[in-house]
Amino acid sequence: MDEQRPGLAVRPAHGEAAAVALVLHGGAEHGLSEVRPWRLAYLRMVPFVRALAAAGGRHGLEVRLLRNRVRGWNEPACDPLRDARWALERIHAERPGLPVVLVGHSMGGRVALRAADDPAVLGVCALAPWTPRGEPVEPVAARSVLIAHGLQDRVTKPGDSYHYAVRAAGHAADVARFELAAEGHAMLRRAGVWTRLVVEFVARTLALPGAGATLLDAAWTKPEPERLRIPL
Repeated sequence: MDEQRPGLAVRPAHGEAAAVALVLHGGAEHGLSEVRPWRLAYLRMVPFVRALAAAGGRHGLEVRLLRNRVRGWNEPACDPLRDARWALERIHAERPGLPVVLVGHSMGGRVALRAADDPAVLGVCALAPWTPRGEPVEPVAARSVLIAHGLQDRVTKPGDSYHYAVRAAGHAADVARFELAAEGHAMLRRAGVWTRLVVEFVARTLALPGAGATLLDAAWTKPEPERLRIPL
């Protein structure tokens, strides 16, 4: 790693940790500026961290929010993917053997889908992910994948995430993709729906006690064409 290290904020479980949710923020295609804690892309993920900790902390869920070193993806360096690998290494060292679910928005969604090949990862929740055509789907093999995209998103393309989901369906354990009407990239208009999807997916994937019936239950039983374009 470079001298400059990523940041990792931790919300500990109540009592002994049984699983970890790693939350990944968005960024830009290019950019070497440092990610400060007040950047909107980072702050946008804080409500998800709080919601996950509130819902899962008592069941042993530890929640970690990664802050990348720099703002950009920066091909071929793929800086945020390197940072996510670093965070996963920390989890392996500090919480050996615990299952992990990745939650990422925008560029963080791309990172989560790429980092899913880590052996601890059981599932990925990708929110408005940046999935350019040709994005590899092999990393999500045997993982559960939830994708959600606002139909009015003008930053990342809903059509791209749909085509990614179609290709990933042949590799992942299961894939469901939701399309949110009247919602854009920032996830602000229907914040409660985004939060519910994240919390329910993490609880379902980790089989947390009290997960109960959710709006996701029917999603996994739909035939594939419907399962990849579920309206919300």
